[in-house]
Amino acid sequence: MRARWLAVVVGVLLAGVTVPAQAANILSNPGFETGSLSGWSCSGGSVVSSPTRSGGFALNGAVTSSDYAQCSQTVSVQPNTAYTLSGWVRGSYVYLGVTGGSSTWTPSAASFTQLSLSFTTGASQTSAQIYVHGWYGQPAYQADDFSLDGPGGTPGAPSAPGTPTVTSATNSAISLSWPAATGTVTGYRVYEGTSVVQTVTGTTATISGLQACSSHSYSVAAYNSVGESPRSAATSGTTGGCTSTGLAKHALIGYLHASFANGSGYVRMADVPDQWDIIDLAFGEPTSVTSGDIRFNRCPASECPNVESDAEFIAAIRAKQAAGKKVLISIGGANGQVQLTTTAARDAFVSSVSSIIDRYGLDGLDIDFEGHSLYLNAGDTDFRNPTTPVIVNLISALKTLKAKYGSRFVLTMAPETFFVQVGYQFYGGSGGSDNRTGSYLPVIHALRDSLTVLHVQDYNSGPVMGLDNQYHTMGGADFHIAMTDMVKAGFPVANTGQTFPGLRDDQIGIGLPAAVSAGNGYTAPVAVHQALDCLVKGQNCGGYSLRGGSSPGFRGLMTWSINWDHYYNWEFQNNHAPYLDALP
Repeated sequence: MRARWLAVVVGVLLAGVTVPAQAANILSNPGFETGSLSGWSCSGGSVVSSPTRSGGFALNGAVTSSDYAQCSQTVSVQPNTAYTLSGWVRGSYVYLGVTGGSSTWTPSAASFTQLSLSFTTGASQTSAQIYVHGWYGQPAYQADDFSLDGPGGTPGAPSAPGTPTVTSATNSAISLSWPAATGTVTGYRVYEGTSVVQTVTGTTATISGLQACSSHSYSVAAYNSVGESPRSAATSGTTGGCTSTGLAKHALIGYLHASFANGSGYVRMADVPDQWDIIDLAFGEPTSVTSGDIRFNRCPASECPNVESDAEFIAAIRAKQAAGKKVLISIGGANGQVQLTTTAARDAFVSSVSSIIDRYGLDGLDIDFEGHSLYLNAGDTDFRNPTTPVIVNLISALKTLKAKYGSRFVLTMAPETFFVQVGYQFYGGSGGSDNRTGSYLPVIHALRDSLTVLHVQDYNSGPVMGLDNQYHTMGGADFHIAMTDMVKAGFPVANTGQTFPGLRDDQIGIGLPAAVSAGNGYTAPVAVHQALDCLVKGQNCGGYSLRGGSSPGFRGLMTWSINWDHYYNWEFQNNHAPYLDALP
C-alpha cells in the first residue's frame, strides 16, 4: 500500500501566513444534498440516501480491484493562507487529502468518523484539489459533510484556460492555441516553468527565438484587473532541426548477451538477423560500485563454446553498420550497479566508456542503470535542477560523451517504470517513499535534446498509476498504452509542484520481454499490436483517452533479449518486425 502521512497542526502561526478571522466552507455541494455529484469529479462514485451522516444524501464510493473510487473537487483559494479540511467517512481504508499535499486516513470506521487535516497554500497558489477515496479490493465506502474552511479565491478573477495545444513548430519557434477562459479576461500569460515568455490578448501565441531540436513545456493563465487565474495544464512541444542519426524510423531494438549466456545460449554477432536495427551489447559493468571504471568482457569460451574471436566480432559489427544498423554498449543491467558518487568516478566513467566505444567502433551508448544505481537525496525535489551527486555526475558524463562523439552519437536509456512513471505519485527526494522513485527523470530531462530513444522496461513492474489516475497492470495492451502516454504527454511530478515535459514521439519506444522465460510481464503479440494501434494511429485504445495524442513517429520496440528470441525461434522478431515495417 502506498505511503501516507498525517499532517499535525500545532497552532504555531508562521510569519506571513494568513489565517481567516471567520472560517467559511468554500466547497460546493459538500453534503451531496443536491442529490447528485454536482461540483465533484468522481470515479466509481454515486449518491445514496442511506447510510448518511446527516441530511438526505451521502457519497458512496464503489471500490473495485482496479479502481479506488476517488472523488475530488477543485476550488479557488488564496495564496499563503491556512485552510482546514474535514469530512465524515465510513468504511475500510478511506483517505482524505489535498492533491500534492497533506492527507490522512482511517483503516476502519464502522460508523461515520471525522477525518481532518490542515494545510497552507503556496505563495502563488490560487487553486486546490481535495479528494476522498477508498482502497483497492476493499468494500464500498461512504462519505458525507465535507468542509474546507478558509477564504475563497479572489472574486472576479477569470477561470483557468483550457489546455494549450501545439499548432505548429519550426526550427526556432513553437505556436500554441488554447480554449478561452470564462469570466472577464484582459489577456493571457504564457508560462514556461515559472517564467512568463509571452503575454497576448487572444488565445494563440508563437514563442520564437528557440534553439533547434529543443523541447519546451508551456501552460497558460488568464488575467484581468482583479487578478490571475489558475494556470492551465501544461503541454509539450519540440522545435525542428534535429540531426538524423540514420536510425530506422520504426526500429526493432534488442539486447545481445555479449558477455554471458544466461541459459538462452550465445548468439554470434554475425548471426543476428537483419531485422534488428539497434543491437545493445550487454553489458559493460564497473570494477566496483563507485569506481566509475566500466569494463566490457566478452563471454568466455567456457561459458559460450561458440563465441567468435575479437576480430570476427568487430568485423561483424562493421557489417551491421554497413547495413545501416546501430551497435551500442549497454552499461549496467541487473548486476552492474553504477554509482558515480564523485567527480573522479564521473571522469573514470567517461574515459572507460570511451575506450570501449573506440575499441569496437560502436555507434553509441545505452544506459540500463537498475537497482540502487540512481537515487535522490532528501530535499532534492526539483528534477530540473538536481543536486544528488550520482544524478549530477551521470548527467555531466553523458553530456561529455555526447559532445565528444557528435550529433550522430546514439544515446538510449532503458529504465524500469519505478524510476520514471512512478514519479507521478512518488518522487524520491521529496520524502514519503523509496528515494529511488522517479530518479531517472532528472537524467532524461537534462539529456532530452540529446536522447535518441527512451524505451522504458514495461516488465518486471508492479501496478502503476497512469494519467487517468487508475492503476495499470503489466502484460496487456492497457499497460503499454498508459505507460507510454505518460512519457509522451508528460506529467506532474508527485508533490513537487513541477511538471515533467513529454518527449518527442520519435524518442519513445516500449520495452518488452521477448518470451515468457525472459521476464515477468510477457505480452502476447496481438496485445502489443493493439497498444501500437492506439499509440501510433489513435485506434483501438480500449476506452483509454490519450493525453499526449497519437505518435506517428513512435520509434519502436525494445526487447530483452535477442538471445531469448533466438531460443524461442524468433517469435518476437517474426511478429513485430513486419508490423513496424508496415507503419508509415
